[in-house]
Amino acid sequence: MAGQDFKDFVVVITGASTGLGRAIAVETASRGAKAVVINYARSVDEAEETARQVEAHGAKAVLVQGDVASDEDCRKIAAAAEPFGRIDCLFNNAGTTMFANHADMDAVSSDDFQRLYAVNVVGAFQMLRAARPLLEAAPQPGAVVNTASIAGVMGIGSSVPYAASKGALTTMTISLARALAPKIRVNAICPGFIDTPWFGKGLPEERVARMREGAAASTPLKVASTAEDIAASAIFLASPASRHVTGETLLVDAGSHLGYAPMAMR
Repeated sequence: MAGQDFKDFVVVITGASTGLGRAIAVETASRGAKAVVINYARSVDEAEETARQVEAHGAKAVLVQGDVASDEDCRKIAAAAEPFGRIDCLFNNAGTTMFANHADMDAVSSDDFQRLYAVNVVGAFQMLRAARPLLEAAPQPGAVVNTASIAGVMGIGSSVPYAASKGALTTMTISLARALAPKIRVNAICPGFIDTPWFGKGLPEERVARMREGAAASTPLKVASTAEDIAASAIFLASPASRHVTGETLLVDAGSHLGYAPMAMR
């Protein structure tokens, strides 16, 4: 536990029913958050488990179902924080993907691109727009942390549309950090492999096990990151410790990008 640096904070997290979103929710609650708004798209049982863990740390958990691709739903998610009068941090963590060989250009359609962009890029924009008044009402600059991906930096990952959408999200992070300063800080994290059910979506367990082993073997740090490992970096960018950081993209991939290009090529 890293003290009470989120004491009395109001936190909003999209895609918080499992994995990285849940880890962020629980850790912010453990660090003193007053309220945690937990957004989920479909998995109500898993979202309720996140809420239970949040409330075990003394924070108020507020569950909101919604798809961030819908502007109306984004406004509903942000409105859940209105009774608290502000949003101290918004974690744009909701995301989606598809699996397709990068070389097979017939494996993806314009609809695939549009759906991934609708959630991964437009959804983050709509959430920030909906939350902006409450972020600006925070006593310190409101903090936004976008969950991008090493895929968007290196052009790798589950599919070309996914990598492209995460690249767009990192560019948007810079644009909005510039546009919304000084009242709002906007940063992004770029995780590599995270050992959560999300990474195994649609894949046989044996393939997921190989991915896990391969991730650990291929990273300089020789680890397969957990959701809690990545959450620590996301929370840092939302915390008072990073109060002078905005427009930054933090690679949190156990060094896996070092195998693709030198730092000067990023």
